[in-house]
Amino acid sequence: MKTLVIYLMAGPETPELARAAVDGGADIVELGFPFSDPLAEGPVIRRASERALARGMRTRACLDVLERTRELLPETPIVPMTYAAILEAYGYERFVADARERGASSFILVDLPVEEQAAIRRIQLVAPTSTDARIRAAAEATDGWLYLVTLTGTTGARGELSPALPGLVERVRSLVSTPIYAGFGISTPEHARAVGELADGVVVGSRAVQVAEDGPAALRDYVASLRAALG
Repeated sequence: MKTLVIYLMAGPETPELARAAVDGGADIVELGFPFSDPLAEGPVIRRASERALARGMRTRACLDVLERTRELLPETPIVPMTYAAILEAYGYERFVADARERGASSFILVDLPVEEQAAIRRIQLVAPTSTDARIRAAAEATDGWLYLVTLTGTTGARGELSPALPGLVERVRSLVSTPIYAGFGISTPEHARAVGELADGVVVGSRAVQVAEDGPAALRDYVASLRAALG
């Protein structure tokens, strides 16, 4: 069975949304910690980040959301996803310790190169622009799986998948044996099915954040449609 990863922005309602996503078939929850300058994000997650910050979702509040989500989902991997500046301000070691204590299974730090803060075991990202050497280094350092950025650009739902994806997956597989979960631009069950035929897992962010605005039931149904397509 292919792994389905759902991204949600941290907020007071997120624990219930995360439970709904898992009820719909999500295997892993990515928990976004909002940042004021999220360079990798498209308009949907950028706006969600701005709204979260306006609601007072700073690092401590996000850690509280992580803890409540863990209480509702004791067995589901929960992976905080954020930017290095958040950890720089909070303290790298302190952040990792506090997040682990509250239930973090791993971390995704979008803009932290693999060579930096190597003691933080985290999920590494690779992109179409990554060299073979960078892909190998990321695979050696990653925590369980590689996050494959399927296109050059920001996150966001798109009408079509990148035509470069099959070749990119083939290249990564020729270099490493690490499981590959593909994300960026995946929004429909048809997308999920197509990506699942190539990669070991699928990551859905922007469209999940959009649907989550309609509440847990809508999110559960949406995730269930992705799960059905993935098999």
